[in-house]
Amino acid sequence: MTELRTVEQHRDRVLAAVSLLPAERVALADAAGRTLAEPVLAAHDLPGFDNSSMDGFAVRFSDVAGADAENPATLRVVADLPAGTTDDPALAPGEAARIMTGAPVPAMSDAIVPFEDTAGGLADSLGTVTVRRSPAGEGAFIRRRGGDRRAGDTVLSAGERLGPFALAAAAAAGVDAVSVTRRPRVAVVSTGSELVAPGTAPGRGQTPDSNATLLAALVDGADADLELVDRVGDDPAGIETVLDRASRADVVVFTGGVSAGAYEPVRLALSDRIAFEKVSMQPGKPQAFGALPDGRLVFGLPGNPVSVAVSFEVFVRPALLALLGRAVIDRRLARLTASETWTTPPGRRQYLPAAVDLVAGTVRPATAGGSGSHLAASLARAEAFAIVPAEVSTVSVGDVVDVMLIP
Repeated sequence: MTELRTVEQHRDRVLAAVSLLPAERVALADAAGRTLAEPVLAAHDLPGFDNSSMDGFAVRFSDVAGADAENPATLRVVADLPAGTTDDPALAPGEAARIMTGAPVPAMSDAIVPFEDTAGGLADSLGTVTVRRSPAGEGAFIRRRGGDRRAGDTVLSAGERLGPFALAAAAAAGVDAVSVTRRPRVAVVSTGSELVAPGTAPGRGQTPDSNATLLAALVDGADADLELVDRVGDDPAGIETVLDRASRADVVVFTGGVSAGAYEPVRLALSDRIAFEKVSMQPGKPQAFGALPDGRLVFGLPGNPVSVAVSFEVFVRPALLALLGRAVIDRRLARLTASETWTTPPGRRQYLPAAVDLVAGTVRPATAGGSGSHLAASLARAEAFAIVPAEVSTVSVGDVVDVMLIP
């Protein structure tokens, strides 16, 4: 009997074969979803000048210290400073400048009085302003130059994904182009003579090919480019043909044809080039992986849809993110409490499609059908995978379970 490999052993083999893809420089406007190959450094101080964090009045703190409703301080307003102004008015003792949020603070001012703390509010312009509450101290409501980052400081590190917040940070740092890793090119191939295109009424013995649709979406969600989507029957010659068509791909993912049956085209065609193994997990026990002489990584996943989803998350997605040089290649894990009881397969780690309640901190099977790897329609109800160790035979209500969260 063939010894089962652990999930970690198979994953380590996969990641050991990964080489970082080359970098390219792109405009920041085209960088959404890309992975930084080099850090982003601030081109200037952030903020670039002392500025007001409130609409109000720039003052000398000594003029308003101790002011309150019973003992207000009255100042002469000598300037008006909107955001974007370049003015730096002189402020003599007893003088103030009306100032808007983001406007440069006058060099002679060391505090801001919010308009809410004055008698007349922002209506006071070039005249006088009565301060009814003193700021907390010097520097109150002033954003200091370089308070966020100094010129040359690291704003974003290599390996970070450029999501909306990261893109905004790069723009604020004065950067208009970034060095990013080329996106992996992935070919997705479904195998099996029983497969028909979605929308085709299946006859006896036929089933719609949902794996291609599933993998195409998963590949896109991993920030990779879909190079090819194809389907072949049970003829091993079809595997060679599709590999020729996928010559530009960095990664080729086959579904089906990797087990021990009589009609396993991936195994029959590629057993001399990639390894076919049994992994101690459920679903997803039969796995295949290897690198072709030209460097392409080839995955062979089981054919059942839930097995495909689990295998992608555990093995393929981490490999794609490693190709990108991503600093974090794993999904987030949460420790939640089981709200239902379920059984697990003996001797294998279970990845159970699950529904979670993050407010209550609970997890349960996504469907009454359990973890059947064929439950394609029921997979839609899953928002996580509950990960149950191989030595656990039953999860009971109240047990704490590790859960892989799937956005």
